Order: sequence, then structure tokens, then C-alpha cells
Amino acid sequence: MPRKHRSSSTNIHESFSDIALLMLATFIFLLVTIMITSKLAEENQLPRLKASVAELEKRVKQTEAINQRLLNDIDTMANMSVESQMEASLEAVGLGKSSNRRKDFDLFVKGLKDLPGNSLHLMVDATGSMHGATTFLIPVLRVVVIRSGKRMEAITWFSDGTAATYQGTMGSMFDNLMSGAPFVASEETIGRAFRYAASHAPVPDAYVLIGDEPSDDRIYYSDIPSPVFTIPIGKSNADTLFAYEKLARETKGKMLQLVFQ
Repeated sequence: MPRKHRSSSTNIHESFSDIALLMLATFIFLLVTIMITSKLAEENQLPRLKASVAELEKRVKQTEAINQRLLNDIDTMANMSVESQMEASLEAVGLGKSSNRRKDFDLFVKGLKDLPGNSLHLMVDATGSMHGATTFLIPVLRVVVIRSGKRMEAITWFSDGTAATYQGTMGSMFDNLMSGAPFVASEETIGRAFRYAASHAPVPDAYVLIGDEPSDDRIYYSDIPSPVFTIPIGKSNADTLFAYEKLARETKGKMLQLVFQ
């Protein structure tokens, strides 16, 4: 009996020893597997990381170059008179003194000078067809407002039954227009736009409407509190010209025509 007990005890110790060795072997196997996997992952990701770093370095250099150009432009503009700054803006959009369209532009500004009073509320068609034209018009309109001697009090964009009105400095209003207007819709809801503008900003001495299509909704001319000076842009469109001329006439305003092509 005692000899049998010693045999059982020895077998238990041997079993525990075998389990311990097995666990150790399993641990070593898992450790080696993890190390190999990590090494392979590192080797595979290293080229990607290098490529990402290279791309970031490229973008940083491009940003630095842009910033440097902007600083140079600011330094240049700081040493220019207001008139020279405006001429530089017009030159950038193809309306310099040597441009064939400069005469039309000067007549356009003269027309704005004839607007009654001093305050303006700019109404901008923000449908998809106006995207390129508005991008072109923004620097031009800044110059136009300054040269006309008028004060811009608000800007309202409209499209597909929606609208938004901005007030503040001229720079902030134009910035909000470019960042907030959709320029993707297709319906020129001019009638609703004037109702929205009248309830979201003080009544100006004159409204200035810029667009390239006639209204898709009804315009209640008698409800518009100030004269509307309409500016149909783009290639001549008989329907647009008729609608814009009628809006100006009914509100005792005027249609100012300038073709941007």
C-alpha cells in the first residue's frame, strides 16, 4: 500500500510538471508569433508611414509657399493706394484698364452711383448656374461698392425657396456669402427672397438684384419697400431681360446691364 501511494504522488507531480512545460511552450510560441506578426506588420506599414510623412512634408512646404506669397501680397498692398489696390483686383479678373470690357464696367459703376440714397441691400441668385459668375463677381462687387460711394448694409442669397441674410462689414458679408450660399439649386425664388430680406434687415435706400434667370415664383412688386436695381448677367436671355426690366420698372428702379462672358 505505501509503495502504491508513492507512485500516485509521483504521477501527480509529473502531470503538473508536464502541464507547466506545456504552458511555458505555449507562452513561448505565442510570444514568438506576436513578435513575428509585429515585425511583419512593421515592415508592411513602414513604407506607408514613410509615404504619409513625405506627403505631409510636401503639404507643409506648399502651405509655407502660399503663406509667403500672401505675406508678400499683403506687403505689396500695404504700400499701394486704395485706387491701386482696386485696379489690382480688377486686373486679376480681366477688367484692367486695357480690357475691352473696362468701358462697360465703368458705365456699370456710374449706373450704381445714380441709385437713390446711400444704403444698399444686395440680392444674389444662389442657384447652380450662378456659381462661376458669383466667384468672378465677388472681387468686382467689392470695387463697385467702394467706387459707387454707397454703403452696403446687407446681402441676401436665395435659391429653391430658401434664403439667408448677412449683415456686418462688407468683407464679412461677402465671406459669408461665399461660404454659406449653396450655388447648387435650380429654382430662382426671387419673390420669396424679397419678402425674406424685408423681414431680416432694415429697409435700404435701394435693392440690387443680381441673377441670370427670371423668377420661378410670384413677385409682389407693391410689397417691396425700396426701388430695385436689377443686374442680369451672362449671355443675353430674353426672358431674364424682360423679367428684370419689369421688376425694376414696377419698383421705380432701373436695370443695369453688364455682360460677363
